[in-house]
Amino acid sequence: MSKPTTPFYSPDNYQPEASVGYLMRSILNHVAQAVDRELAHTELTNAQWIPLFKLYTKKASTVAELARACEIDNGATTRLLDRMEAKGLCQRVRSEQDRRVVNLELTAAGKTAAGDIPRILSDVQNAHLEGFSRAEFEALQGFLSRILDNAQRIKAASQAAPAIPDTETETPHV
Repeated sequence: MSKPTTPFYSPDNYQPEASVGYLMRSILNHVAQAVDRELAHTELTNAQWIPLFKLYTKKASTVAELARACEIDNGATTRLLDRMEAKGLCQRVRSEQDRRVVNLELTAAGKTAAGDIPRILSDVQNAHLEGFSRAEFEALQGFLSRILDNAQRIKAASQAAPAIPDTETETPHV
């Protein structure tokens, strides 16, 4: 993992509540709570409106795509879809071309419920960005995109790194 040219944090002066990670998580929690309050009338949980929105915006159309898009495992996706189907929001339809593939379709009720989500997300995020100029907003987007790019690079590098043998328990193949 590469380090910034000038380290921003050090063990002797690290304060979690001033860290970028803490601030981002706190902001995310506040935004999520505000979205939940605005969606309370729909009886959608945070776990349900996100996949519903992914289906509505065509970011996913199969169970596997939805699991990837929501960054949850297949078992959790199955349980989530069971609850969403019970609410009449979506249905699973087995592909006729490949029986292993399960497509997802929003019902009329699901489309109606999802239709409010873009407005609510826009209103909540705009409220949290109150007082920002266009230039500040664009700079913030750029900074956050750079942090995300770094996070994705770090993740990819850690997944691609070969396992280092434990010299006490494993003998290297020679």
